[in-house]
Amino acid sequence: MIVVGFLITWKSDWLVSNFGTISWAEQHISTSGGSRLLWKLIGILTIFIGMLVTTNLLQGVIVSMVSSIFPGAK
Repeated sequence: MIVVGFLITWKSDWLVSNFGTISWAEQHISTSGGSRLLWKLIGILTIFIGMLVTTNLLQGVIVSMVSSIFPGAK
């Protein structure tokens, strides 16, 4: 996951050139190429999730997020 996230972040221009722009990103993230920025954010999120999976911390993060939304759930 970390390598895939790195490749998505690194080759965001290639992704936009080959697959086209994302209209939602162009409308809502209009700072210097919304589609490229969205691909970079997806790549960084993938790297972060990959690091959580690698260090076995993903379950703890999910439990913390769910327990903050639903205080009775543990």
